[in-house]
Amino acid sequence: MIEQWLKNDLSKKRWRRFKKHKFACFSAIIVTFLTVITFFSPLIANSRPVMMSYKSTWYFPVVKDYGAKEFGVTTSLLMDYRELELSDGDWAIWPLIKWDPFESNSHVDQYPAPPSKDNLFGTDDRGRDVLTRLLYGYKYSILYAVCVWFLTFFVGTILGAVMGFFGGQVDFIGQRIVEIFSTVPQFFLLIILISIFSPNLWWLVAISTVFGWIPISYYARGEFLKNRQQEYVEAARSMGARKRSIILKHILPNSLTPIITFSPFVIASNIIGLASLDYLGFGLEVPTPSWGELLSQANQYYSIAWWLAVFPSLALFLVLTMLNLIGEGVRDAMDPNLT
Repeated sequence: MIEQWLKNDLSKKRWRRFKKHKFACFSAIIVTFLTVITFFSPLIANSRPVMMSYKSTWYFPVVKDYGAKEFGVTTSLLMDYRELELSDGDWAIWPLIKWDPFESNSHVDQYPAPPSKDNLFGTDDRGRDVLTRLLYGYKYSILYAVCVWFLTFFVGTILGAVMGFFGGQVDFIGQRIVEIFSTVPQFFLLIILISIFSPNLWWLVAISTVFGWIPISYYARGEFLKNRQQEYVEAARSMGARKRSIILKHILPNSLTPIITFSPFVIASNIIGLASLDYLGFGLEVPTPSWGELLSQANQYYSIAWWLAVFPSLALFLVLTMLNLIGEGVRDAMDPNLT
């Protein structure tokens, strides 16, 4: 179904329209690049070498834990690769940033420490490298945002499609349920549930999905109410097509416009939502890297640590701006009134 939708002439025309938006295409490339980078962040920012050769034996510390005894160290159980002396013939390939997101820099005079040669974006209140935590934190932000987007759109599209296609009592009862959910103060209830369960990332995704499906269900319902009366649907019925086939093969592909159009904006709003929860202390568990947690520290040390406000805010601004530019490009590409 989706493959057929992607190959039709209208979809190709929309793709050509999107490519005309240079800022949207550039933003899509940058967001994709950043997403790939953040999921390979251990290869870019880590306190362990990516790979090394020690006494004619190859090691891959980034992907495997080695005991200190394997390197002849008997004074500690944890291996500090920075202190390992390499003899002739030994070598190590280090990441670009030699800091782990949970590691403190003990060589600075105070926490938080300003930007320096060792910490380009400075350190936070525990001496951890801000650039590293920004890099790792984006992984949790985009993972949360995309998972919530997918689940809410999946649930909302299914429920909206059922209400719109069947109508009558199904639509009436469904809309009353949606109205009940809509009256709930969702953000405050979300905070209450989070404070009760002390959730991890996947708990946050699940709790956010409980109420996040409501907006898209309105659009899915409206599209199905409109398209179920079209001639191609009546033709499919007259040929004996099953309801499931009519929904999946005929109506749904022609009802994807609002779902695709709103997707970049919803992902951006989900990133803001997680940052807000982390800022308030109801988000990811400490010490998970988080943009909102860095902004919370900036509020605490606003008079002495400007870098805690500038760099996380700049990262958040740039990612949200690019996602909104992508959304504008998608919206124009999907607009039937544009030529």
